[in-house]
Amino acid sequence: MIGLVVNPVAGIGGPAGLAGSDGAEVQRLAVARGAHSRARERARIAMQVLAARRPSLVIATAADAMGADAVRSAGLVPWVVHSTESGPSSGMTAAADTSAAVAALAAAGAGLILVAGGDGTLRDAAAGLARTAAAPPAVLGIPAGVKMYSPVFAVSPRAAGALAAEWIDGVLPTADREVLDVDEVAMRHARVDPVLHGMLRVPFRIGRTQSRKAATPTSEVAAVAAAARGVVRRMRPDTRYLLGPGSTTAEIARQLGIRKSPLGVDVILDRRLLLAAGSEQQLLAEVAQGPAQAVVTVIGGQGFLLGRGNQQLSASVIRALGEDPLMVVAPEQKLIDLHGLPLIVETGDAEIDARLSGHIRIVTGVATTSLYAVAAPDTDL
Repeated sequence: MIGLVVNPVAGIGGPAGLAGSDGAEVQRLAVARGAHSRARERARIAMQVLAARRPSLVIATAADAMGADAVRSAGLVPWVVHSTESGPSSGMTAAADTSAAVAALAAAGAGLILVAGGDGTLRDAAAGLARTAAAPPAVLGIPAGVKMYSPVFAVSPRAAGALAAEWIDGVLPTADREVLDVDEVAMRHARVDPVLHGMLRVPFRIGRTQSRKAATPTSEVAAVAAAARGVVRRMRPDTRYLLGPGSTTAEIARQLGIRKSPLGVDVILDRRLLLAAGSEQQLLAEVAQGPAQAVVTVIGGQGFLLGRGNQQLSASVIRALGEDPLMVVAPEQKLIDLHGLPLIVETGDAEIDARLSGHIRIVTGVATTSLYAVAAPDTDL
């Protein structure tokens, strides 16, 4: 049996430039900045893929916005085994609601539970399963959060649906994988230290299940500095640069003498910081002022360029940046460590993802670049 749990507020802090969605106050601030969660929509997309292959499937789930709404909208039948009094119909839930819902689905006999959210949501799912007496089911994250360091997610909502369909066929291997998360309060004070919160058994297929994120080794410090210098040398006057998160982009800011926001997207013009940790709407306003380009790096081990931790650089922002929206920077070893797998763009907009697919030039040193393949995660689905 397949189960589904949705965190209705997952990811709401991303477009708002808040680098996370944990806590009621952060969620209220995100709403005030005009952001909304994409979790329900992304869960619906996963269910639609499953419905196309298994149209008569019954999905065990939680009530209303925590799952049943997405199941019904995809044309499948929900079997509601859990409801909460925290207000799922209003879209505001707490961590305990996710834990309780996942535990209820496990008790109902779900063999695979899809959980729509980010690292925090999957951390809550692991906590819920830790309280169950029965053998824990497999769990797969539908990527819908801001932070997604954990290798427990599918690479896209459509990939999650495809993996669930394969799970029913009984041909999909599983692997025990880490649930990681960072303390968002500490993160906003420039301390980014992912902490292990548990293990989950995860269906795995190369290209559809997200890989482990690899940290930049200290031996790569010189290579990171050289790649950052390569970007600084290429920066043009009178052009706004939207500097995304990452250790390599942090080195760019350091070389420019700018204090970068942890995990935020900052706007730089002529070596001056114009905007720190901008929201999607603020970035759109900056791009409208004149020539602009986003500077992004590669997530080590995973290969994501867009869609993980930089949701402020939304499809709307990429579209507004014009014909040459990205300057990509990474030390050569990061590309070698991908073992030939393509870089991934997952903005949630199929037209933008297709437009960015192909090959892209990557700044790897002061005067060196590499041409590398980029793919949307759903091209074969």
